[in-house]
Amino acid sequence: MRFKDVFSIIGPAMIGPSSSHTAGAVRIGRIARQLFAAGTPERAEITFYGSFAETYKGHGTDLAIVAGLLGYDTDDLRIPHALEHAKAAGMRVRFRQAQNRAYHPNTAKLELTSAIRRLSVLGCSIGGGNVEMVEVDGFDVKFTGAYPTLVIFHEDRPGMIADVTELLLRERINIGRMDVDRKERSGEALTVLELDSPASVELTRALRRLSGVRDVRTVNRWGEPAE
Repeated sequence: MRFKDVFSIIGPAMIGPSSSHTAGAVRIGRIARQLFAAGTPERAEITFYGSFAETYKGHGTDLAIVAGLLGYDTDDLRIPHALEHAKAAGMRVRFRQAQNRAYHPNTAKLELTSAIRRLSVLGCSIGGGNVEMVEVDGFDVKFTGAYPTLVIFHEDRPGMIADVTELLLRERINIGRMDVDRKERSGEALTVLELDSPASVELTRALRRLSGVRDVRTVNRWGEPAE
């Protein structure tokens, strides 16, 4: 991970007890909410793996990840009551435990549903409140949420990446990291771009107008609200 600041080492301001099991879980939830891009989901099925599965109740990981789905930050005093707030917001939550040796020990899968959208994401809490999102709707990708991020759902066609980067060049936005995955040749694909500066509303609209682009989602740093 690229060094950001001293808080990347000592961890975020947070409601405890653990930066990995609590603050990281909040951030996974917040990023998932932004990727969902349809407000609070009606249903959330959350599967914990590894250490998360073994200790999520004692460390409040269940409360933290639901708090993130509600849009709360890591130091929000409402985190201990997140399940009550989720119920009041009309979100039904189900928790599951599973094991997968291939996953990081602190991993959660979130399957979110509403009347208009479905989303599946896999995220890992890697220490100090830092996270890595490693799967979106079955696509293998990696991004940290530490930088403004574009997530572009599109057709796998020649010239797509060139068209996308041309639009970013016009806006003078530098790409820090790019990750691309596709389900099959000439089928569905997903491109993730970590940027050095946030994408404007105009840029995201221009990206959506590109031939073959199905949708564009934006993730602000650590899932922060847009300014």
